[in-house]
Amino acid sequence: MELSALGFEALITWLLALVYWTLWYQQRRSYFATWAAAWAAFGLRLGFISAFVLTRREVWLFAHQAATGLTALLLLWAALQFSVGAVWHRRYLALGGAAIAWAWLAIYVIRDMRAAGVSAALLLAGVTLWTGLVFWRRRARGDSTGATILAWTFTLWGLHHLDYPLLRPLGSGVLYGVFADVLLIVAATVGTQFLVLGDGRRALEARSRQLEQLTRLLLRAQEDERRRIARELHDEAGQVLTAVKIELDLEGNTEAGRMVGRALAQVRDVSNLLRPSVLDDLGLVPALRGLVDDFSRGTRVDATLTVGDPLGPLPDDLEVVIYRVIQEALTNVARHAAARRVQIRLEADRERVRLAIEDDGRGVSGEPVPHLGLLGIRERITTLGGRLQLGGGPGRGFRIEAVIPTGGNA
Repeated sequence: MELSALGFEALITWLLALVYWTLWYQQRRSYFATWAAAWAAFGLRLGFISAFVLTRREVWLFAHQAATGLTALLLLWAALQFSVGAVWHRRYLALGGAAIAWAWLAIYVIRDMRAAGVSAALLLAGVTLWTGLVFWRRRARGDSTGATILAWTFTLWGLHHLDYPLLRPLGSGVLYGVFADVLLIVAATVGTQFLVLGDGRRALEARSRQLEQLTRLLLRAQEDERRRIARELHDEAGQVLTAVKIELDLEGNTEAGRMVGRALAQVRDVSNLLRPSVLDDLGLVPALRGLVDDFSRGTRVDATLTVGDPLGPLPDDLEVVIYRVIQEALTNVARHAAARRVQIRLEADRERVRLAIEDDGRGVSGEPVPHLGLLGIRERITTLGGRLQLGGGPGRGFRIEAVIPTGGNA
């Protein structure tokens, strides 16, 4: 019965070693590999004591004592790697040699099993309690679930190791010890999984924040570049073409003048598309009204803009996002919707801006396909901390709703 219990505990311990080894293989963090080696050594320790109980040969008792010392040192090293990022040095091998030498001395020279057991239990308990302290400190820095489970597990496990020389001398109470060890091993496995998932979640959140910041910078750089190109087209190319047209008209070359006039109009359209000067000169609402009117004239789609209470001053980034979202939405209507009417409503208060764009076109079936236009709209809105909702159905048109905090670009 006792040997079966020890064998079962050894199996569970090696499964825990496999869990840590898998984590190391996936994430390549050195402390996972060290913990895997520690639990593998712990499993060997159980196998050695089982062999000693079965054969009563001192070599197995020596192997058990040596494996206990190595397990303790590996747990200690894993805790140092995890908590302070300790780096390996060859001289640390001397500690492993010292653990094996002490096991030899206790078993073959002193020949006192109680001294060997007490020293091994104290070493293992001390290191396990130290590991628990590492996780208590991790918990104090903000890791809740995983660190809490592991802190309690290793603390209780360290105290549990102390009862070997006090409550279970010379191998008595094996079933009780196995039961407690298995419970603690399972708790350590669960706590580790929670810890890894928490680390992964925080890493993903950090990466998302970095991507949002990068997207915001890219959009801002894009708008700055558009503004620069639009200004150069308007000030340089526009003025040159205007001068050429005047010269041609004065010379009576009306045909060439009309061609230059068309080129000048195209330059102005491109300049306005890149960065409408009215957005900088007159503000958001006049720029939007001009955009909607131009869309209606160019597509023969009845587009209306309704603005709620007079909009107060909005951050520049937010005004640009609102303009670009409406611009892209109208472009999508012209290309895909086959609509006759488009309604745009914009309202704002001190905390947020609400924008709704709805057409009566062919709509979509199922989830909207995330084409480039919608992806651009979503990126612009979420970059400022806003929310986007898309809706509609076959023959029921399409609706875009956005809520953006007015301080989202802070």
